[in-house]
Amino acid sequence: MNLTEKQQIVEDLKEQFAKSKVVIVTDYKGLDVLSINSLRRKLREADVEYRVVKNTLLVRASADSDVSLITDCFKGPSAIAMSYDDPVAPAKVLSEFAKENNKLEIKLGVMGGKVLQMEDIKALASLPSREALLGQVLSAMNAVPTSLVQALSDMQRKLVNVLTAIKDQKEAA
Repeated sequence: MNLTEKQQIVEDLKEQFAKSKVVIVTDYKGLDVLSINSLRRKLREADVEYRVVKNTLLVRASADSDVSLITDCFKGPSAIAMSYDDPVAPAKVLSEFAKENNKLEIKLGVMGGKVLQMEDIKALASLPSREALLGQVLSAMNAVPTSLVQALSDMQRKLVNVLTAIKDQKEAA
């Protein structure tokens, strides 16, 4: 790989780091080609980019980004998973794959300027998907007006019942 190719890779990585919501670093040592291809396929289906890059290029590319917080873990064979939309997706896919394949090691991650330890990544993976969270928010937003309408209609119903009772009382007297 010549110098211009390396510079291009560093520039591409800088752009990707700037756009990404979460970056997770993994150690893929010991995985065979079939396993890595399976992992890449699962990550691609979740709209997550997975790249194997030289550590020196990762350090250079992360210089002016949040990823610079975790440059210490760029040792040994490193691959990075980046998501531009859903920060939960890479954590879910990598955690599930690491359970099935104990040779994949999740090192560290970065999200929103904060370092994610292994426990944080597992907690992130246990969250519902973005669509499920949006559905929960939508149902909560829908419940408030529905409850208001029910409360208002109950007041009218109670008023009609009171007026009917008064009418019946006056007729009986």
